[in-house]
Amino acid sequence: MKGTCLSLKYHSLVARRGKKKILVAVGRKILIVGYHILKYKVPHKELGPRYLDEREKDRIAKNYIKRLTTLGYAVTVKEAA
Repeated sequence: MKGTCLSLKYHSLVARRGKKKILVAVGRKILIVGYHILKYKVPHKELGPRYLDEREKDRIAKNYIKRLTTLGYAVTVKEAA
């Protein structure tokens, strides 16, 4: 489905790894989710498409700062209100 954590994962990796490998990887993630649902008897909680960005927020910002610095820009980071 569009707008899910799995679709974001698919689109972020498909260009680097190839369609077939990523389909297998996403299928594996779906099986793991199903296993946990059955084992622990809990409903599935969709994390949303922004989950991975929020989880890796510091790493993403650090990479962009490093890239801009190598291009010759002086970067000051301030979190938006």
